[in-house]
Order: sequence, then structure tokens, then C-alpha cells
Amino acid sequence: MSQSIKKNYFSSAFKLGILGGGQLGKMLLNDTRKFDIYTCVLDPSNEAPCKIACNEFYLGDLMDFETVYNFGKKVDVLTIEIENVNVDALEKLEKDGVQVFPSSKTLRTIQNKAKQKLFYVDHNLPTAPFSRFAYLSEIEDAINNGGLEFPFVWKAAQFGYDGNGVKVVRCFSDLEGLPKGECIAETLVPFKNELAVIVARNVEGKVKVFPVVEMEFHPEANQVEYVICPARISKEIALKAELVALKTSAAFNHVGLLAVEMFQTENDEILINEVAPRPHNSGHHTIEASYTSQFEQHLRAILNLPLGRTDSKVGGIMVNLVGAEDYVGNVVYKNIESIMEMDGVTPHIYGKKQTRPFRKMGHVTIVHEDINEARKIAEKVKNTIKVISE
Repeated sequence: MSQSIKKNYFSSAFKLGILGGGQLGKMLLNDTRKFDIYTCVLDPSNEAPCKIACNEFYLGDLMDFETVYNFGKKVDVLTIEIENVNVDALEKLEKDGVQVFPSSKTLRTIQNKAKQKLFYVDHNLPTAPFSRFAYLSEIEDAINNGGLEFPFVWKAAQFGYDGNGVKVVRCFSDLEGLPKGECIAETLVPFKNELAVIVARNVEGKVKVFPVVEMEFHPEANQVEYVICPARISKEIALKAELVALKTSAAFNHVGLLAVEMFQTENDEILINEVAPRPHNSGHHTIEASYTSQFEQHLRAILNLPLGRTDSKVGGIMVNLVGAEDYVGNVVYKNIESIMEMDGVTPHIYGKKQTRPFRKMGHVTIVHEDINEARKIAEKVKNTIKVISE
């Protein structure tokens, strides 16, 4: 494909492929529709949120080589909204001339938490000390032999998401029922804040960074409850976090977005927790609060277009809407009208018809000039709206 044809993404025969049809893809499609970019989506569920918004929808297993490869051959540029995809198929597509962002090389490292941690060590990037184990049983041996001490954080090497595949282990009984396969044991870091920075990098290597956000987590579900932008930290800490994120982005040499989750320790060190090479939960507030949303920026980056302005127009807080405990079935958003009466409050509903405890069903953005006031409204929103079933 010549450069002149390749640049004509808008209202043209160009096809963008997205692996994964969940809420991140659905929000990305808001911007492809805005730009009139033709989209094809592959997802294993016939009820995927993306189905209503793409030009072509394909049903299939994202981990199956032939399915991913055949899908990729239909498109000009291929991106992801979930990391758990067949990387061998992506590598073959790259050899065949399909542009894949993030690359198979980036994804291969990030897909496996043990490889990801080793990458940080190899590139002199700050992260919590850890040990790698091929099997869960090796952890018990290490504790018994004095090579590992309680407490520590157990993480499955692969297929973890939204707090699944992560557990704080304080005693032997905490290991019961965990998956038996490859994992890491990470030192439990005493921290003040969990922070995140999203870095955008286009094909030419131009880089822009979104402001540092602060994340508040649900203690049981280990899911983000609130994302707060700007983070309530000093300028010095914000700059430190930004520099770590930029150094991480440069090491991966990725194209698209890289969300870098970090800990601010009690000694004000910045340690990388993990990264995601795609739009991320920590950037949803950018739809309402920023000059350029993370989703538009991802498109600009992977299509090698000029990157948009990343600063905020206004303070923003995102509240995750997750399924209430004890409710399974057809979803009902109780009191949604009440939160819509509040100034600066915008709900985003992901289109999942079935709710279950802690399932991500949507989010709400609160914008306000005063971030502390926004945080109070966010609390009110959290306590008012309930995701229940019929």
C-alpha cells in the first residue's frame, strides 16, 4: 500500500481491526465513528458491547491462531483492547505486512507478568523485588527453606484482569485454591498512593503524556473505585512519576498507548506495578475532562497522525460501576436518574446485559473545577447508583 493511500483513513476503504469487543473497544469506536474510519472487530461473545458500533463483527476465539490470523488478513492496521490474544498470529501478520500496534514483541513481554518484571530489571526500571516460580508448589518450598517470607503479593503470570490473579498472601492458608501454574511472589510494598500515567507514542516515535492520576481501590475486589485527576500529590512526585512512565515507554518502544501503574512508596520512591499497552481504566475521565480523550489519542498514535493535546480542561474523577454483591441476572441501574441530576455527572453504560458481583458494567465521570469538590460528588454518586438485577 503506498503512503498516499495509507494516509487516507477517513471515509475510505481503509480497515482498522480491533481484537476484543469489550467496553474499551466500544469507547474506541465512538472515535472511529467520529472520524468515519471503517472498523472490524473480533470477539468470542455474540453479545460483545462493540457489536452495535463496528462496521463488521466476527465471532471467534482471540487465543486461536487461525482465527486471529484470518481476521488480521482482512484489515490494514490491527490493534487490541485486551492483551490475551494469540501473539504468534500477530507475529505472522506482521511478517505478511499487516501493521500491528502494539507489536507482537511488546505484547509477548507484557502478557506474562514474570517476563514483564524481568523486563523492568533488564532496563533498570524501578519495580518491587520479586521471585518467579514455575509452579505454585515451589512457593511453599521457598517459604519452608527461608527463601521467601510472609507477607507477599502472589500474581498469576498470565490471564489476570481486574484484580483477578492477584492476592496478598499472609499465611499458608492464603495459598489454598490458587491456580497451580506459573506465578510471581512480589514484596508487599508499603505505599501512600497508587498512581498511573498514560503515555501515547505514534509510529514516528513522537510522545505525549497525560497528567498523573491517583487511584483508590476497593479493598475486597482489588478493583479501582475512583480515578482522580489531577492526582493529589506534589509537583515533584508528579514529575517523578511522569519520568518513570516516559522511561518505561521508551524501553518498550511501543506504538499506541501505554498505561503505567505505579506505587508511591512511604519514602516517595516511584515503583512500577504493571503496564497495559492499550486504553485503560485509569484514562476514562479523559473523555469529559481532557482536550483529547485517551481513545482518540490511541487512534492518532496507531495511525501515525499528529498527537492531540493531553492536558485537562477541568478536574475529573471516574467512578467504576460494578455489579453489586448478591445480584446476578438482567441488569438494572437503580437511581441513575438521581445521579444525572447532579451537575457535571455523566454515566457511561457499557452494554452488558447481565450483571454479576464486581463485574464492570459502566463508569461515571464527575467534572468540577475543584478536585476536592469533585471527590465529594463522586462519593455521593457511588452511594446513590446501584448496579442490581431484575
